[in-house]
Amino acid sequence: MNKNTEVEESNGKKDKGFTLVELLIVIVILGILATVTVFAVRGITDKGKTSACAADKKTLELAAEAYSAQNGPYPADAQAMVDSGLLRAVSTNYTYAHITTPVEDYTLTAISGTGCV
Repeated sequence: MNKNTEVEESNGKKDKGFTLVELLIVIVILGILATVTVFAVRGITDKGKTSACAADKKTLELAAEAYSAQNGPYPADAQAMVDSGLLRAVSTNYTYAHITTPVEDYTLTAISGTGCV
């Protein structure tokens, strides 16, 4: 009977935990999954920034055209569009410049460091 008791005790000790190799395999798999996730999310945020820049630029263009339709000339600056209620705030992605020569027009220039072009 002593032999059977010893076998049960030794089997009980073998089944109580994970081996070092099993733990290392799990850690490697988690690292691979984390890497894949980081690269997938990076692509999504880049597309989001591009879309936000395009929407901001289009909003400025529409506001300038609406201002011109209501008041005649294009606005002197972006603050004039805010004051007239066509924009909520001056853009943090683009600068607006009113041009009078050779014809009246405006330009939108991306601010460096914003990621917009």
